[in-house]
Amino acid sequence: MSVALIRPLVVRTVAVSDPDDLLARLPDAAPYAWIRHGEGLVGWGEAARAAVPAGPGRFDWARGWLSSLFAGALIEDEVGVPGSGPVAFGSFTFDGHAPGTVLVVPRVVLARRDGRAWLTTIGDSAFDLFSPPREPGRIRYADGSLTAAQWEHRVARAVRRIKDGMLDKVVLARDLTAVAERDIDPRVLLERLAERYPECYTFSVDGLVGATPELLVRHTGQAVESLVLAGTTARGGGPADDAARGAALYASEKDRHEHAYAVASVREALAPLCSALNVPDEPELLVLPNVQHLASRVTGRLSDGASVLDVVAAMHPTAAVGGTPTGAALGVIRELEGMDRGGYAGPVGWIDSRGDGEWGIALRCAYVSGRRARLFAGCGIMAGSDPAAELAEAQAKLRVMRYALEG
Repeated sequence: MSVALIRPLVVRTVAVSDPDDLLARLPDAAPYAWIRHGEGLVGWGEAARAAVPAGPGRFDWARGWLSSLFAGALIEDEVGVPGSGPVAFGSFTFDGHAPGTVLVVPRVVLARRDGRAWLTTIGDSAFDLFSPPREPGRIRYADGSLTAAQWEHRVARAVRRIKDGMLDKVVLARDLTAVAERDIDPRVLLERLAERYPECYTFSVDGLVGATPELLVRHTGQAVESLVLAGTTARGGGPADDAARGAALYASEKDRHEHAYAVASVREALAPLCSALNVPDEPELLVLPNVQHLASRVTGRLSDGASVLDVVAAMHPTAAVGGTPTGAALGVIRELEGMDRGGYAGPVGWIDSRGDGEWGIALRCAYVSGRRARLFAGCGIMAGSDPAAELAEAQAKLRVMRYALEG
């Protein structure tokens, strides 16, 4: 465990004119970001940081550390909305027993939402010098932990486990390594992702950069919302093919069952926390530039003053990124994936001093360090899964970050 901070935090939030493009304001420093349709938050610098200890109590530890930090802060907030005042960005590892979970309170946060914009600074925050984003140049790719053939073999083994009755579903991920000519500037990736995938949540936290379509939870006061995605097909070659693929996905027994498992896991996690919960009877199609998903938007009202981290703790891991039942699926993941996911498929997002915040599941993402990036994609494996089809789905999902790197 390591903790770095300035005590007490002296925080000031003021209204500012609309910055129009948040990402264009990021300086040449490790960026923090959470953007959708041009709205959200960006930040830089570090006023406080914590490496959260691994283990079953990590969410409680994180909430306790933030509560202590924010309770001792001197806050002047003239805006008073979710995301104003001090904000922490965070990335939790998928596996609770793996190290790598981090919380960071940036020195500077710039935000815009619903026609309002604000700037939060902590201490005597000098603004970092801006330099234009730098292209990474030519990209070379190599297999990650497993080759494509090896991964297909692991998928086939997972299918046998499911048919033997060990579990109903498991999500298997694969990684891909990229090496660029020059250091990879995360701002380039963020700008490309936000422009190409405006429906997704474009994020950057401590080197983990991506654009996730899956909202784990939005927490505003007592209101909570979650967008459940499970069941995927690639986009078609034209309007007719696209429509046919969407119709086939919606009618697919395998994909509908996979989606039902994911929705059930979210319902079971949220029900004990909520006084009211609305779960759609049928999914809808979410159409993105590279894939189509079955999607269900779940909304509810919390029965007490739980923070967004309490909700995240109750929901992670969902069946959409782990499997069903959870314990058996996690065991198969550890046995067959052959890699450490790190923050991939873990919760990523932000929380303010009120306990409000937005957290997604870190999908369609990569770890970026210097000239290297490690890309991730995962697929829900069911009894009817075909290894070659699952590999094709994973490759379609990897195209998101390949586009971010290559343009």
